[in-house]
Amino acid sequence: MTDSAPDDRSSITGKRRIAFAVHTDEDRLPALCVLIRSLVLTNPEVCEDVVVLHPGLADASFDALRRLHPRVVTRRAESSMDVLRLEGYDTVVALSPAMVVLGDLGELLRMRHGVGVVPQLLRDGEGGQRRAVLPDGVMVVQRADVDDTVQARLTAVTGRGSAAALDGVLTPVDARFDFLTSRLHGDVPVPAQVAVLHFTGPFDEPGYGPATAARHRFEMSDDEFRAAYCDLPGGKHPELLAHCAPPLLDVRPSLGLARTVADVHRRQGRYAEAVDALAPVVADRLDAPRCQETLGVCLMALSRYDEAEAHLLLAAASPDVAPRAFAQLARLAWLCGREEDAHAYARDGLEADPTDAGCHSWYVRTRPQGPTPQEPTGAAEQLAHVALFAEGQENAGDKVLPEAVRMCFDTDTGPRRWYQQPVHRLVDEAALEQLNARRGVIVGGGGLFLPDTSPNGNSHWQWNVPDDVLARLTAPLAVFAVGYNVFDGQLYRRQRFAESLRILVERSAFFGLRNHGSIERVRELLPAELRDRVRYQPCPTTVARHLVPGWSDPAERADTVLVNCAYDRAGLRFGHDYGHFLAQLAGTLRELRDRADVRYAAHMPADEKFVHDLRRKHGLSLPVERLYDLSNDETRELYRRSRLVIGMRGHAGMIPFGCGTPILSLVSHPKLAYFLSDIDRQEWGLSVHDRELGPRLAERAAAILDDHAAAVADVHSAQDMLWKTTQANLDELRTTFGRA
Repeated sequence: MTDSAPDDRSSITGKRRIAFAVHTDEDRLPALCVLIRSLVLTNPEVCEDVVVLHPGLADASFDALRRLHPRVVTRRAESSMDVLRLEGYDTVVALSPAMVVLGDLGELLRMRHGVGVVPQLLRDGEGGQRRAVLPDGVMVVQRADVDDTVQARLTAVTGRGSAAALDGVLTPVDARFDFLTSRLHGDVPVPAQVAVLHFTGPFDEPGYGPATAARHRFEMSDDEFRAAYCDLPGGKHPELLAHCAPPLLDVRPSLGLARTVADVHRRQGRYAEAVDALAPVVADRLDAPRCQETLGVCLMALSRYDEAEAHLLLAAASPDVAPRAFAQLARLAWLCGREEDAHAYARDGLEADPTDAGCHSWYVRTRPQGPTPQEPTGAAEQLAHVALFAEGQENAGDKVLPEAVRMCFDTDTGPRRWYQQPVHRLVDEAALEQLNARRGVIVGGGGLFLPDTSPNGNSHWQWNVPDDVLARLTAPLAVFAVGYNVFDGQLYRRQRFAESLRILVERSAFFGLRNHGSIERVRELLPAELRDRVRYQPCPTTVARHLVPGWSDPAERADTVLVNCAYDRAGLRFGHDYGHFLAQLAGTLRELRDRADVRYAAHMPADEKFVHDLRRKHGLSLPVERLYDLSNDETRELYRRSRLVIGMRGHAGMIPFGCGTPILSLVSHPKLAYFLSDIDRQEWGLSVHDRELGPRLAERAAAILDDHAAAVADVHSAQDMLWKTTQANLDELRTTFGRA
């Protein structure tokens, strides 16, 4: 596992692995460069593997291709038909060096069934016509639909036989995705709707002037190509931008390009590279407030707080940028434990723009609090809790979780018995003194092993603690029900995280992770002698029935099915399949509405995108339960009295499960599959990429509703093991912490 390589868990999430594939020989490599340039410049938000099939060329032959694209993969192959046997991918879009891409290929990437081709009308030897599949034509291959028999039929017919012989195998593709230049003789213009232009003769053949001109647009030097990509309006794929922009910065340095490079590095978690790109150009200039803001944010992510504050103050001097800059300054001051400064910065931001939501949130959060209703016990009798403490309209799961952790140790979960240390706040000398004064420190729960929610340069996970400070923590330390929350396909710096992780494990009296998938991933990063110290501690939300005082299982439940979706890092969750997911869910929900009150459970405001998209795209409206406005008891009560919860967020599964309610999980993150594996109920999960998601989800939901009593009993049975494990761990931890 290399540092900064994307995390690949597609085998767990079911995320489609997509590739473009091209067969070439040495003579056609220059044409292949033109094809790749055209692909990138006309589809700037698409970055999938480009698999180059070749008869055995030297590796150096592909250097020119690698300068154009960050994901060039080379494989030896004898013919273009080897795309049918391309291992490691679910969908393969076969192209040819004889092509240029002129338009959006999204429709091809969204195809899910069969083998897509454009049957071409060709003349036969007797002057007639037949529809045939060209051996170098566009082909969209779904590997799940291509067995040995299909491969043999395609290979036998392609280029020679009639396309009719492939009925039942081929999925027709619109001719604009494989438009032959033979149709343009006489200098006929290229139709505006053509997405892929396929040259059937020499690229400069007389009589095809407009086609030649269309291709000529993509004959350019590497620097011209990089500049063309960076100058494109609209969205760009961060991986492509990170590949094209930095070399260009050496050739034509500018403030705008430096900010572009810094932004893309920042989005990929490469904060040091972002600073290196931007700092030499920006310095202390007052005419570049947005660059100052970006630089300040990146320095903050590296925990270089003094430098970050200086640059954010320079940004705040501009009226246009001031509200955002002051919100960041408020966050920075809060991270450093300077509550009064944070409040003052938030107030300054509101003076610049009274409607700014970020400044308003920090203003409320840092407002001076009145006296604590209950006087705390002595520090030596308290436990310190390091966690993400959500407030306001933040994630409902992040509100329920810290309370559930505390319930494991004490029926009193308030400030009298607990000292609260926000996980993102810097553990400096003063904070260390406070932690060491307590009888124990509990870190968790939640998916805190995540690099990017609130990045810091000290640990590269969510607890903002420097190594040397952690080494001087003398109070007993327990890492409790923490999860490894890296997304499938996410890029992060493993080396710094692994170093911090090693010190954390060495220092911990108890190190418990909330699923065995997290245990496996963390053990990969540890030296062999520490791996056995990583243990299993389920998320306490999954055993809420055993923790909440006075709990009783409902005698009756509302005839309600709750649905939840998540949209943070949507590109990593859905890839090219969001439209498919939405359509499949629409079909399922229409069926479920015939037998239950289907409602939407929003854990945070951003979750409501599903409701808006469902109504806009499919004319289906759902009433919304805004869990982010509810108390923890109200959230549990809503889930406790529902008959079924279909959820994509981890805690949209774990919280209702802990309340004894049947669940089905929409898997877009490995953690959902990890949890279902732990309780040996993998059938409760369906990938958001599943080709038959709608019918399968409807079938499983109907089975739960048809025999609901058995489904509830199954939840209780699966919960028993989690509770026994938790009880055993708590017995050990009571000894570790002593009884107050």
